[in-house]
Amino acid sequence: MSDYFTVFGLPRKLGVDGEALRRRFYELSRQHHPDFHQGVDAERQAEVLDQSALVNRAYRALREPLARVEYLIALEEGREVREGAPAKPKAPRELLEEMMEVQEALEEAKAEGLGGDAGARLREERRRLEERYAAEATAVVGRTGEWDRLVDEGGDHRPLLEWFKQRLATRAYLRTVIGDLSDALGEREDQHVSYRRH
Repeated sequence: MSDYFTVFGLPRKLGVDGEALRRRFYELSRQHHPDFHQGVDAERQAEVLDQSALVNRAYRALREPLARVEYLIALEEGREVREGAPAKPKAPRELLEEMMEVQEALEEAKAEGLGGDAGARLREERRRLEERYAAEATAVVGRTGEWDRLVDEGGDHRPLLEWFKQRLATRAYLRTVIGDLSDALGEREDQHVSYRRH
């Protein structure tokens, strides 16, 4: 089993039937569950545990559209694909310039105190960035069918892969700035849009 798509017997495409994937996950989970292999030797038990862990990782990577895109990018680039592997694409320059302004406003608000207008400005800025963060996800998911078409037709998918990478880099950077704003406001993340993952 060379990749997570192969684990589930799927082509390397982004359009996945979520219900079929879930059913296959349960089948594979039962097949590789350590409880069903207690009478085997230690070496075989270790193999079963490895397979069970692989099935779980594969399901986590493939069940959500954005996670699937992130995984596919790593696969296409031949990068390490285990969870938590370092692979941070650079954010677009224009975004960095815009976020520098947000960071400056944040520093000014910290210096002035976060009561009144300063806090309200930061909350409004965070709301705007959260909307943009969600819009980036919608844009990425909106183009997954294009990837599948290119795969079917044997077309050049590299430009789309680069586009996906830039959108995901934008999301990662926005996530960081949103977190900075929430931290500065002393407001917990779970009170706002969930942005730590997809």
